[in-house]
Amino acid sequence: MDQPLFELEHVHLTRGGAVILPDLTVSLPPGASCVAGPSGSGKSTLLRLLNRLVDPDRGTVRYRTRDVRTYDPLELRREVCLVPQLPALLPGTVAENVLFGVQLAGRDADVERMLELAGLDPSFAGRDAAQLSVGEQQRVMLARALALEPDVLLLDEPTSALDERATAAVEETLRRLQAEVSSSFVLVTHDLDQATRLATWVVRLEQGGHLVDQGPVAELLRR
Repeated sequence: MDQPLFELEHVHLTRGGAVILPDLTVSLPPGASCVAGPSGSGKSTLLRLLNRLVDPDRGTVRYRTRDVRTYDPLELRREVCLVPQLPALLPGTVAENVLFGVQLAGRDADVERMLELAGLDPSFAGRDAAQLSVGEQQRVMLARALALEPDVLLLDEPTSALDERATAAVEETLRRLQAEVSSSFVLVTHDLDQATRLATWVVRLEQGGHLVDQGPVAELLRR
């Protein structure tokens, strides 16, 4: 592996007295990585550790070799941007939603370009966000994240609430983003087939947050 993008070293995290991640050590390289595992394996929690939405009880999380606790949380979250599993759009138009985060940061963005990158027609800009399908809402969330021009996208089960057709559309959007945008992404999924379609590096967790394996997709498939 080249210089890791993220490193988790002996990370231990509990919540409500239950162990979510027990002494986990993994690395994620630049590019397209995936954290795969069943429900209850701690994969979404791992994702939130990467931009300090949660901090470990013990251990170290590094981003580009630097302990994430040394970053300003808001600045880190603009550079390492999470797209949550369930869409959470604000009342108003699609354009207003796309611009929300970037305007809080005192900047502006090309809404139509962000929508195109996220796989939506620019004509969506003026539509009421509340009238969109779940798949369309998910892509507006992606456009809102892209407007921040992040170095890393954290994608938490981005297709879990979608039907087969919408899932294929979102996956195609992510593949296109890899070609058009220099950002890396870390995808969380329970679907190993999706991991092999979208990622070049996979971390596999099992129930209780234990590491099963990690490495290049092709190598893991051979195993």
